[in-house]
Amino acid sequence: MSFFLLNEKPFTKKWFISHSLILIGSFILASGFVLFITPYKIIPGGVYGISIVLHYLFGTPVGLVALCFDIPLTIIGIKILGPRFGYKTVLGFSLTAVFTDTLTYFWGFEPLVKGDALLSSIFGGVMVGLGLGLIFRSKATSGGSDIVAMIIAKYTRLPLGMLMIYVDSVIVLVGVLVFRDWKIPLYSWIVIFITGKVIDIVLTGLSSDKSIFIISEKHEEIRDRIIINLNRGGTYIDGKGMFNMADRKIIFTVVSRRELAILEEYVHQIDPKAFLTVLDATEIFGEGFKSLKEKVTE
Repeated sequence: MSFFLLNEKPFTKKWFISHSLILIGSFILASGFVLFITPYKIIPGGVYGISIVLHYLFGTPVGLVALCFDIPLTIIGIKILGPRFGYKTVLGFSLTAVFTDTLTYFWGFEPLVKGDALLSSIFGGVMVGLGLGLIFRSKATSGGSDIVAMIIAKYTRLPLGMLMIYVDSVIVLVGVLVFRDWKIPLYSWIVIFITGKVIDIVLTGLSSDKSIFIISEKHEEIRDRIIINLNRGGTYIDGKGMFNMADRKIIFTVVSRRELAILEEYVHQIDPKAFLTVLDATEIFGEGFKSLKEKVTE
């Protein structure tokens, strides 16, 4: 995830919200490491994965070592990739490091859930994902290994998402070599998977809305049911059949999960041979749903 420098007036409502997200997100992120992940030697990728390995090898502070990686990586990233990383990114990883070592000082290295690495992996992934998601919502990034992936992507043209998985997986495998325990990568990949899912939920929300494409000869009757009975709108898309090259009208509409079942019943009654494609709609903006202005200004 990249972050381009944005003009943001200080001490406005938007400024307070974004900085509150960074503060809260950093604390939750640090809590996930201290309470669930570090005590079980779980390696969740990124600079904190490396920092946890070094902590168990040399007794170094996890947060401080992560900060020592984040700062030069950010400087290198700015030189190679340009000014993508704003002060909020620096603030985010600095606060996370401070919170991590402060919590460790007061809490110690005992896990919150003793004797259950699997449960700790699950809740650790949830907390790390929640913390990172809040930081990302403030238009900042996590820095660290993300920057390494961005640099590699620039010179190899490989997909960034794939490279981030590769970088994190290499860090996890380093943990295997150091700790010589095959349970570590299994728990670590659970954390990485859950973290990614939770980040998606935080950024896009839990939406139950569905996008639907309907192809039917009786499209006008289906259209009437959508507009009159469901009080929803939609769009006609002109299409052409691949086999007989006949012109087709494709209905595109968005409904809730409850309305989907009703619409499917309507379509079945009108045209049992209709072709439907139902997709999960992660985010919907526009009339009848959340406005795009709310999204970009929140």
